[in-house]
Amino acid sequence: MQLKPKNIKKYIYHEEIYFPLMQLKLKCMKLNFKSRHKVITQTTINSYIDKIPPAPKALQMTIMFLDAGELGKAAQIAQTDLALSAYLRSIVNNPLYGFSHEVKEIAQIFGILGLAGSQQTLYNYMTSLLSPNKWVLFKMNKTSFRTLQDHLSIQWQKILKHLQIDSKNITNAISLLPSSIIVSEALFCANKEDVTLLRSVKALDYNTILKRLGGIDLFDVCSKIAKKWEMADEISQIIQAASGLKPSHDAQINLLGKWMHLLLFYELSQPLFIEAGLNDFLDFQPEYVADIYDEFSKLMEIA
Repeated sequence: MQLKPKNIKKYIYHEEIYFPLMQLKLKCMKLNFKSRHKVITQTTINSYIDKIPPAPKALQMTIMFLDAGELGKAAQIAQTDLALSAYLRSIVNNPLYGFSHEVKEIAQIFGILGLAGSQQTLYNYMTSLLSPNKWVLFKMNKTSFRTLQDHLSIQWQKILKHLQIDSKNITNAISLLPSSIIVSEALFCANKEDVTLLRSVKALDYNTILKRLGGIDLFDVCSKIAKKWEMADEISQIIQAASGLKPSHDAQINLLGKWMHLLLFYELSQPLFIEAGLNDFLDFQPEYVADIYDEFSKLMEIA
């Protein structure tokens, strides 16, 4: 059929709109089919957990001696692991800590950090071992991930001091939180196109997507990691509460979950992490944290 000149513009207009819409519809049908058949299944998640290596022996022993309050023995073991020693030096000589002279001795580093701070740093190191060499889903790298860990750790210590809480387990809890971002990267990067499409259609956060596709959320996966690393149950409970979706019946755990939920969003709203795409990582739960929001804002000096 030959188009008349007056119909050509109408035909082009319909072609430009109709075909893209049909392509989007077909993609959504494909994605809905995949969703019903679980693109990310429980098996996928368990396989990911199984591939997570246990903590290196030197790291396990260092944590054990720190648990016992033996800083000297912990330092002796830690310095036998060159990668761990280098990590500890890089942490304590970070400008965030404000030391004018380079600190090299591991025993001195543990002395500066204290028992709780030293354990927290070791758990941060464990989490950093999971960080991918190349990020696909988020615009991150090892340096920006380390920056996030450092900021969370320092601000969490500030919060615990404000709340007058002195506990190694509670201090260590913040170390596990960034692993939820690594889990998201690992599980979604192979299905990035489908996830991007689903987010464009329904504007879902990554935690909700994982829950719908795999029947388990990022914080559940973090709890599994904590169990594999033999971290205290208290840590998993705080992490679960920090999702904002699973309030704890324990008053202190729930309070800490609220502060951690706010802290995570506060850090992920910084320009570096907005640019990385982390502001869409989790859905903020304002009702959950309403009773401490003003106190948090004041502590963080938010205008």
